[in-house]
Amino acid sequence: MDNLLNQIAGYKNEISAFTAADEKQVEEFRIKWLGTKGIVKATMGEMKNVAPEQKKEAGQILNEFKQFAEARYEELKASATGAVQTGFSIDISLPGDTMPLGSRHPVTLMRNRIVSIFQRLGFAVAEGPEIEDDWHNFGALNLPAHHPARDMQDTFYIQQNPDWVLRTHTSSVQIREMEKGKLPIRMLMPGRVYRNETVSARSHCFFHQVEGLYIDENVSFADLKQTLYFFVKEMYGKDVKVRFRPSYFPFTEPSAEMDVTCFICGGSGCNICKKTGWVEILGCGMVHPNVLSNCGIDPNKYTGFAFGMGIERPAMLKYGVNDLRLFSENDVRFLKQFTSAI
Repeated sequence: MDNLLNQIAGYKNEISAFTAADEKQVEEFRIKWLGTKGIVKATMGEMKNVAPEQKKEAGQILNEFKQFAEARYEELKASATGAVQTGFSIDISLPGDTMPLGSRHPVTLMRNRIVSIFQRLGFAVAEGPEIEDDWHNFGALNLPAHHPARDMQDTFYIQQNPDWVLRTHTSSVQIREMEKGKLPIRMLMPGRVYRNETVSARSHCFFHQVEGLYIDENVSFADLKQTLYFFVKEMYGKDVKVRFRPSYFPFTEPSAEMDVTCFICGGSGCNICKKTGWVEILGCGMVHPNVLSNCGIDPNKYTGFAFGMGIERPAMLKYGVNDLRLFSENDVRFLKQFTSAI
């Protein structure tokens, strides 16, 4: 036992006196003292030569010796690593690396632009759920069960409950606002909508809409046209050409679609405008009396108009984008182009 204690004391002195100038010498220390054939392991093997009554005391001494060698190894390793790091000079007065700036998504830019234009006409913003019941998405909008116009919108139904759908338009928010009974109503309804359509340069299975609703006494189709003329002039400039085409929507009567000159091709024809030189940007019309009645509004006293537009298509015209899919692909090279946009 005394020989073992003397041996360990000598090892400790040698360990304490060891110095390492680099990581290579630290590794040499580890191999010599803590390796599988190192001195510490060999010394631990001396336990078999200790008398039984002294094994407890010897075990404590050997464990303390092992911990001493390991602690010294960590000190040497930290010292050698620090020596390498201090070899570099750092000028803390230099400016830091600039952080890359993000940007608003072009769809968000267009949404905000549309909302700001209509807000100048007194329209407030309302939002609603993206998962809707059949009544708010179809029934209240003059689309009862088995109505053929339901086929105009390829709907995503919730599998567990077919009475719930991913909303196909933000018109459902119009119904919720009308049900509140707070007249007159002058609201905008922006949001994301879903339709089971083929993804292409001109369409997607999800997109964004802004719908508008104005209900009051003596509202006419002339009010609708002037409102939309103001919007188009503010959005695309005073020289833009506009045309209205008769159309059909179950929830408005009469109904129309509004076209503007294609800014991608300048009216000469391209894949975006289907070679016509015109791009349809919105649908509109006078709110159908049945819709007013469904929401508890007297159609003999009140009239109103509604309109709805996708956000992606005006954004394509505004920023010269020729493929709608770019808006949802999150390609940083595409998004960086809008860093300076306001």
